[in-house]
Amino acid sequence: MGYATAMWLSFGEALAAVAGALTGLLFVAVSVRSDVLAGSLSLRSRAAQTLVLFMTSVLAALVLVAPQPAAALGAELLAVAAVSGIILFVLGRRAGHSADKGVPRYLERFSPNSITAMLVAVAGLTFLLKAGGGLYWLIPAAAASLGGGVVNAWLFLVNVAR
Repeated sequence: MGYATAMWLSFGEALAAVAGALTGLLFVAVSVRSDVLAGSLSLRSRAAQTLVLFMTSVLAALVLVAPQPAAALGAELLAVAAVSGIILFVLGRRAGHSADKGVPRYLERFSPNSITAMLVAVAGLTFLLKAGGGLYWLIPAAAASLGGGVVNAWLFLVNVAR
């Protein structure tokens, strides 16, 4: 079942809807305090990371539901993983690390930014090889993407509120 794309259409549709809704809410949150955001490279980078995490799920869902050959789906998942992983890494370096102690510091350090890209890559690779789980890897990838996006959004809004 992890290699039969027809079985994953509903998952792709639901994932696209959830990630799209969260992306819209992020834009609302950013627009509410855009004055504070404009003054901080760290906050802009954190907001962009959140957008990339949500869009990783959106793009993975879109390629999943698109009618195409299996090889194209696997290659597209690998491309989404590579591009999102690079962008998340660059944005993470630009954002820096918080000097705060407590929960925000630990959430920032363990936010699943790179894990998301790796899980999407594993899904694409194992789907192409028809061994190792295939599209089942999209489930933890989506959970990491959406969960990481929510954590990043929370960190971003906590910092904006100061």
